Amino acid sequence: MPKIKKTEEEWKKSLTPQQYHVLRESGTEPPFTGKYVKTNDKGMYICAACGNELFPSSTKFESECGWPSFYEAVDNKKIILRPDTSHGMNRMEVLCANCGSHLGHLFEGENTPTGKRYCINSLALDFKKK
Repeated sequence: MPKIKKTEEEWKKSLTPQQYHVLRESGTEPPFTGKYVKTNDKGMYICAACGNELFPSSTKFESECGWPSFYEAVDNKKIILRPDTSHGMNRMEVLCANCGSHLGHLFEGENTPTGKRYCINSLALDFKKK
C-alpha cells in the first residue's frame, strides 16, 4: 500500500497538468519527447510526485523505445508491479510504492543483464545528479 495519501485535488495542485496525466491517470508521454530519454549523467532517478528513489543511472540503457529504460530498480520494495491488460496488451504496470503513482511498464525477455526493461515516462521522474 502506498505510504503517501493525497486527494486528487492535492495531486493536481502539486503536479503539472502533464505530470498529473501520466502519474495519476496512467497516461503516457509521446515517445522520444521526454527530458530523460538521452540523459547519461550519473545519479538517481526519483519519483516526480514524491521523491522516492527508483532507478540508479547505472542501470539506464538505450533501448530505442522512446522512453527512459532501466534494467533494474534500486530496490524492488520501491516499486509495485501490477498486471495491465489495457490497449489489448499483456504487460506489467510499474507504480511508485511510496505514493502509488504510475511510472510506466515492465517488459521481460529483454536483452539486458536482468532480462527486464523498465520503460518509464520522463514526466514521472526527477533526477538527482551525483
